[in-house]
Amino acid sequence: MSRPGCLALTLLAANLAWGAFERPGEYERLRALGNLHEESAVLRRLLTPDDDFFPISTPGPNDWLALHKEPGQTFEEYRNAPVNIPDKERHAICLMPIGEFDGERSPALEELREYAAAFFQMEVRLLPAYHPHDLEFEPRKNPRSGQRQILTGSVIRFLESRLPPDAFCLLGVTMEDLYPDPKWNFVFGQASLNDRVGVCSFARDDPAFWRDPRPQAYRELILRRNVKTLAHETGHMFTLLHCIFFECVMNGSNHLVESDARPQHLCPVCLRKLHHAVGFDAVKRYEDLARFYRRHQWHEESDWVKRQLDRAAPAGLQGNPP
Repeated sequence: MSRPGCLALTLLAANLAWGAFERPGEYERLRALGNLHEESAVLRRLLTPDDDFFPISTPGPNDWLALHKEPGQTFEEYRNAPVNIPDKERHAICLMPIGEFDGERSPALEELREYAAAFFQMEVRLLPAYHPHDLEFEPRKNPRSGQRQILTGSVIRFLESRLPPDAFCLLGVTMEDLYPDPKWNFVFGQASLNDRVGVCSFARDDPAFWRDPRPQAYRELILRRNVKTLAHETGHMFTLLHCIFFECVMNGSNHLVESDARPQHLCPVCLRKLHHAVGFDAVKRYEDLARFYRRHQWHEESDWVKRQLDRAAPAGLQGNPP
């Protein structure tokens, strides 16, 4: 879904009348990345595309870019646009649980906070949970599944009134399924760029939502999906638009299979944008993410981050992540 100041992920989208998506070539990808000689030697090494960063795939017929015409956002366009950037007054990412978070199907909220702190390299606070009335947020039964949903716009208006003075942004997290408009089926999340608030749902991350059997390690599967959605929606509040250049956590997603196929990481273009906004130490960021991945035994992500840290280190000083 797109409207002024808002971005969303959805399964149901209008079939827009436009030509097939053309994947950017190497020239377009490098142009999107911009002049890396402006950056430090370490950051240049981390931002230079290599075999760990795949060009974006050709979308399938029901994928996001098959249904949504998006021009992409280069680093220069991001740097020259009015973007949301943290400052001394607005320096914290705030997470507000909305509704119940039971232990069987819900993420551990502290895990979400820790991941967001590592990913964005900012203070992340968990606010007290808000328990809405059953009739609040314009609930409906999904016309296809009959399951309960709440309206994203209604939640976002509520969050606008709860934005703490020192918050860079406020993200509502919920186990309620979401819809953005009566004509739409559902959304994973929606963020208001202008007002720095958003909401994301983890309801569909549980295989049981789809009446599928849960695998043995289903809690880790759910958490992987949770933090990916969290990173994506929070990224929008830094005014990062959907990425069309590389496989990236900021790629648009139209369904769960497409969302699962996205990598856990930012591509070089989007990493450079986030670095411009926050000004973090890129090596420390990867070290913090490595600790999270190793603790959860996410071996693929841990190995990927180790390769980035090896690239950042001077020749001959590569080693194991902390």
